[in-house]
Amino acid sequence: MSEKCILVIDDEADIREIAKMSLQITKNWEVLTAASSNEGVAIAEAKQPDAILLDVMMPGVDGLATLQNLGKNPATQNIPVILLTATVKVVTQRQYVQLGAKAVLIKPFDPGLLASQIEKALGWDAK
Repeated sequence: MSEKCILVIDDEADIREIAKMSLQITKNWEVLTAASSNEGVAIAEAKQPDAILLDVMMPGVDGLATLQNLGKNPATQNIPVILLTATVKVVTQRQYVQLGAKAVLIKPFDPGLLASQIEKALGWDAK
């Protein structure tokens, strides 16, 4: 199976770094990172990652607006997006999925489980 490419969009540098290292170490995936919505959308357009991990709470353009921007853009609308959030309310998580997120992962996430959570959410583990 070819190696996956994941884009992590999060304004917190330590979260980007932990996610990047965990996915590289556990699955040998290529990991791109972006510190803002605009940077993330630009990278998604240019690099066409297999999936996007997107933080909900970001300054400026937040994760939900970013999710909608990705969904409206023909170049990025087919890239699955998994939201990262510290909010554990089930109602909120359902809304995220209705807005187009493939899954919602709760922060703080377990670096050792992150890759398998992504695989499970996107059905990659069925292969």
